[in-house]
Amino acid sequence: MHHSSGRWRLGLALSLLTVFLWGILPLALKVVLQALDVYTVIWFRFLVSFALLAVYLGMRGNLPKLKQLQANSWKLLAIATLMLASNYFLFMQGLALTSPANAEVIIQLATLLLGFGGLIFFQERYNFFQWLGVGILTLGYVLFFRSQLTNVITSHDTYVYGSALVVLGAVVWAIYALAQKQLLQSLSSAQIMLVIYGGCTLLFTPFTKFDAINQLSNLHLFTLLFCALNTVIAYGAFAESLEHWEASRVSAVLALAPILTLLAVELISLIAPDLIPPEPLTTTGIVGACLVVSGSVAIALKKAS
Repeated sequence: MHHSSGRWRLGLALSLLTVFLWGILPLALKVVLQALDVYTVIWFRFLVSFALLAVYLGMRGNLPKLKQLQANSWKLLAIATLMLASNYFLFMQGLALTSPANAEVIIQLATLLLGFGGLIFFQERYNFFQWLGVGILTLGYVLFFRSQLTNVITSHDTYVYGSALVVLGAVVWAIYALAQKQLLQSLSSAQIMLVIYGGCTLLFTPFTKFDAINQLSNLHLFTLLFCALNTVIAYGAFAESLEHWEASRVSAVLALAPILTLLAVELISLIAPDLIPPEPLTTTGIVGACLVVSGSVAIALKKAS
């Protein structure tokens, strides 16, 4: 089994960097969607991620040897690619119809569903503390969505439809993550992501509007580049943090991303309200979001058997 290096300060710093990048990513995506369609943004993010990761693995002489893969591994790669591509599309489409904080809170369902998948497919077990976390997370969602009833009433079906898309995005992400976990028997995590990034780039190429990228303003072009680099840097920092700190503690820190999103929305809406409108959250909604985070932390802090 892998043992962390013990450099917990570095692991904490890398985990906080990941939280920062993932926490503000919904805001950046919301801005870039003002000028580009969902397909083009996703294609650009996957293309940049694939290119940078290919260069990195090539320099290390660690490119995947796909000819040695068995048929079952190819099936899992296809499933993982389709599910991650679906996750990116559903999350961004839902984000376009709702709000950054709403989408970031709902996507925390992915962690819960991944945990349930581990219980079913990998015979993992939850302790009492984790089941308590499931209850807290569920209560948090009830309070959060209760506070959002005003949005449902005023925006008719748009808010409900967008939220449903994000929920579905969490489901397909959990399927992707379970497939990737099984693929680790054949390839490293970086090699798996390289293949998936390449496959997703090909999937979205027919729907991409290349001319629209050339017509972007400096603000939207910079934001698009940030969104693309965010994927590579955040996942790289996340992977490196696991080398220096326990996975349960890293996961607990990452669960703080929705809180950072809420704070970032409030800050940017004060500075540039035309860029990101303020988040219509009540006190009940904020408490619900905090409970969602607390439940996610409790689930992540699993004691090793």
